[in-house]
Amino acid sequence: QVQLVESGGGLVQAGGSLTLSCATSGLTFSTYAMGWFRQAPGKEREFVACINRNGAATSYSDSVKGRFAISRVDAKNPVYLQMNSLKPEDTAVYYCAATRELGTPRLVRSYGYWGQGTQVTVSS
Repeated sequence: QVQLVESGGGLVQAGGSLTLSCATSGLTFSTYAMGWFRQAPGKEREFVACINRNGAATSYSDSVKGRFAISRVDAKNPVYLQMNSLKPEDTAVYYCAATRELGTPRLVRSYGYWGQGTQVTVSS
């Protein structure tokens, strides 16, 4: 049974930093690309960042490029999303997701496994 469990969300002031973690189990880690998505109230779920199977390639949405960093090491360690220079518009529930697709998929429909989400709130 595949499980993705996010942690690390919380309340932070604008300009601050947070690190989200995604612990995985039940999958062969090296055969999955990993992604982070977010969903704000009343909005569709949107792509934030992803990293390919071996960690050699990453992709970011324009809104977070230069401020966020996704990383992975191995199956024993979480997938991380380091978030710096946070803005109020970054407020959302953040989801970790896994896909067997090659490369760095950016579409919600590409991902077959999802975590339960963690709330990030950035105050102005």
